[in-house]
Amino acid sequence: MSERDWIAGIARQDWLEPVEKRGQELVHELFKFEGGAKAKNFLHGTWMGHPLHVVLTDIPIGAWTAAIVFDAIDSMGKRKRFCAAADVAVALGLAGALGAAVTGMTDWQDIDPPARRIGLVHALINIASVGLFAGSLVARRRGNRAAGRSLAALGYAVSATAARLGGTLVYGEKIGVDHSSREKFPEQFSTVISESEVGEDKPVGADYKGTPVVLVKRGSQIYALDGTCSHLGGPLAEGKLQGDTIVCPWHGSQFSILDGHVENGPSVHPQPCLEVRIKNGQVEIRREQPASE
Repeated sequence: MSERDWIAGIARQDWLEPVEKRGQELVHELFKFEGGAKAKNFLHGTWMGHPLHVVLTDIPIGAWTAAIVFDAIDSMGKRKRFCAAADVAVALGLAGALGAAVTGMTDWQDIDPPARRIGLVHALINIASVGLFAGSLVARRRGNRAAGRSLAALGYAVSATAARLGGTLVYGEKIGVDHSSREKFPEQFSTVISESEVGEDKPVGADYKGTPVVLVKRGSQIYALDGTCSHLGGPLAEGKLQGDTIVCPWHGSQFSILDGHVENGPSVHPQPCLEVRIKNGQVEIRREQPASE
């Protein structure tokens, strides 16, 4: 079965829709506590400018790969050091899988169909994999190494299936990647709107050759950001201002209008900030230039 057929089959499972919706509601509820926004930002990875989930998934994948290798060597002869290494690798993978699950769940609460359904199935398959590796660890500790190796091998195959879906989420559905249009803005100042059309303290949309821009006027200063939210492409011009930040209307990512940094996720990628000047009553923008220019 091709990947396209496989994904299409998942998309047809409409019975999962209530599970998806309720699941996202429950995860949102989990973060409604004092300090919940900070915890959510940490788990998204806003502090590092990169999805934390992607980093943590390397732990179980790497550890369980090592466990399979150590098991294979162990099966060729009685070498206790490889038995111990395999057991430690399985346990380390389980610990890493817990962190990957928590961060993945945090990211999943703010994505839309069809990625939402793919993400749910990805999670369910990963749960099955974790269950198999947990069973493997129990079998090993009870001295049944043959069962432990068999369960680990099956768990690894299931984990590889889940990883394939994870790749589809990133490369097919563009989850976790930067959706902004930073490369499409001009190197030289170009007109995008009349100054008279930019009201005080109100997001105003414009575009440069079809690429959205959002502008905000504060006194004599006009700030400009890429108008496409870096999280999942939401229209920032339809968002609202909160102090010196603009909030995306789709999933609530919050960016500074001063320099584009992420104030609150789910986005982890800073919003491209544009240089602005007023010339002959027209607002002109260009990409930010190095400080020396």
